[in-house]
Amino acid sequence: MSQTSQLNDVTTLELAQALMERLSISPDDWHRLKSNRNSRASEQVAAAMVFLLKNQPLEAQARLEQAVGWLDKSISAPPCPTHGKN
Repeated sequence: MSQTSQLNDVTTLELAQALMERLSISPDDWHRLKSNRNSRASEQVAAAMVFLLKNQPLEAQARLEQAVGWLDKSISAPPCPTHGKN
């Protein structure tokens, strides 16, 4: 079975959820990628797609605004709460 044929058996929502899972920053990669603007924006855009497909436009808009914030450098990662404490 070709890859295209296999994808035809998956719903659009399932594809978006798989993309969101793929682009989500894992706990193991958090410190390395928490300030990576491309990674953070990609993560938020994928989440927005899932919310759009679930007919939750306000949640999608919030994720898209976060993605834009990462790209235009208007937001940045907060410090890790477990570091810097005595």
